[in-house]
Amino acid sequence: MSHAPNRSSGTSRRLPGALPCWLLCTVLAGVASTANAQAPAAAPGLQQQIDDYIAQPQFARADWGIAVRSLDTGKVLYTHNADRLFVPASTAKLFTAAMALAELGNQTRIATTLYATSARVSANGTLRGDLILYGRGDPSLGTSEGSPDWAGRMAAALAELGVHRVEGNLIADATYFSGPTIGAGWEANDLQTWYGAAPSALDVGGNLMKVSVTRERRRCCSLSVTPDAAQVQVVNQTSEASGTTLSLFRPVGSATLFASGALPGRSQRHTYVLSLPDPARTAARTLRQALARRDIRLGGKVTVLHWPQADPALTQSTTRPIISIDSPTVASLIDHTLKHSDNLYAQALWLQVGVVAAQRNACGQSRRPDTSSNWARCALRGLLGRAGIPPGAALLSEGSGLARRDLVTPNALVQWLSWTQTQPWGPDLRNALPVAGVDGTLEHRFRDGAATDNLQAKTGTLSHDYTLTGFVTDAAGEHLVFSIMLNRYPRWEAAREYPQAPAPKHALDAIAKMLAQHGAQDARTRGGQRIIPGGNPPKVYHYTADRYRSFTPPP
Repeated sequence: MSHAPNRSSGTSRRLPGALPCWLLCTVLAGVASTANAQAPAAAPGLQQQIDDYIAQPQFARADWGIAVRSLDTGKVLYTHNADRLFVPASTAKLFTAAMALAELGNQTRIATTLYATSARVSANGTLRGDLILYGRGDPSLGTSEGSPDWAGRMAAALAELGVHRVEGNLIADATYFSGPTIGAGWEANDLQTWYGAAPSALDVGGNLMKVSVTRERRRCCSLSVTPDAAQVQVVNQTSEASGTTLSLFRPVGSATLFASGALPGRSQRHTYVLSLPDPARTAARTLRQALARRDIRLGGKVTVLHWPQADPALTQSTTRPIISIDSPTVASLIDHTLKHSDNLYAQALWLQVGVVAAQRNACGQSRRPDTSSNWARCALRGLLGRAGIPPGAALLSEGSGLARRDLVTPNALVQWLSWTQTQPWGPDLRNALPVAGVDGTLEHRFRDGAATDNLQAKTGTLSHDYTLTGFVTDAAGEHLVFSIMLNRYPRWEAAREYPQAPAPKHALDAIAKMLAQHGAQDARTRGGQRIIPGGNPPKVYHYTADRYRSFTPPP
């Protein structure tokens, strides 16, 4: 851990010769008089800057919660409502990501396995038995980040065994997680959206489907859905006479999509992304199509098992694995989760922790939790205690932050991030955070200034709730950890009442920029150099371009 710099100069300077007292006093008086005449007014301190900003009238009905701490010294630099509970939105993913690294390990991979209930392949290439596609909750299966050709690889493995026909069924087993996989507190309106795609023990393609809507000359509209393995039934009620807004609605638990209205304006074609109705079934159908391309016929049908169902064939001695497809490492999954704020990945990792916690009986309670999600909550409580976070300061019901019932204090988030940096996997978490002006959800924010390519933070957005939590190095070279939370801010109403009111993310960014610029005056008065003692050799920071950039001098 780096230490606080020595702010004294450490040197003394002698006058070149003795001066008469009266002359010395006259010179010093003149210098003092000149300094008083020319010194600019002192810039307001960080406390005053932030206080003035959040006191603006457009925020009068909103709630601010802010905590800022030095990672170098532990000193608290600013707090405002830091021990009050706020809706964290996607900054809740910081708890899930750290918990996954701590409980699963950064190099762990998640396997999806194809089993056969019989090891015998007849002379004519017939496999007498069922195929079981067993998922363990890999959220990347079938995506560009994971294994896009997973089904083709499985079909090729069967072909290499000489299989031309499967006599039994293709069973999609999605029973790995106990209990519901949808996050507790996710709202029904979210569940058909791309950001509300719920995880399954057998995910595929991010559990998303694309709906392409095309205007045919003056008629509206034709619709097509991909992947076709989703087998969604479309009820097309679109009409040019029904307005200029298109409505797509799929009832929860249904594979029927209702379309009404019309494409807006002069749009000829638009593609919408919605959640899949049954990812496990879609995965099984995708595999069946891959088998057909390999001229492997399925004699039976596609069936799906969901919790609390179970397949006794998995424990039979005759059942053997054909091929397993591994996910990227947990560290890579977390990188995607935090960079892109992916709710599916976050909730899948939350449930993964729950499975491991149940296997280890990690909660140590007389009454065992009954679902994977509740096991994860129990595991989180244990880690919060290790991090020194008081009970009740971080109340999460799921892993993504999509639930409006999640509540966290700014101080809890700051303490959590500070603690993660003392852990061996801390760099994995920090490196997965979006970088200001560079990538992820911060790619188009902080495009210039002291925060650019400096600040690393997780964003969070829900209706009326906006958050930003992470790390930044200030202009004096001090490493800060911060959490900025703005709740109950109805942006459109505020904009109507105060036309100059900033968008919520710009309001958060304005405060974050103050943190990045903090200490600039102090840096200049110390000659553009700051030394952090304790290293071998010590780390030296040189002031350039409104902030310190570090290098370690050669021995």
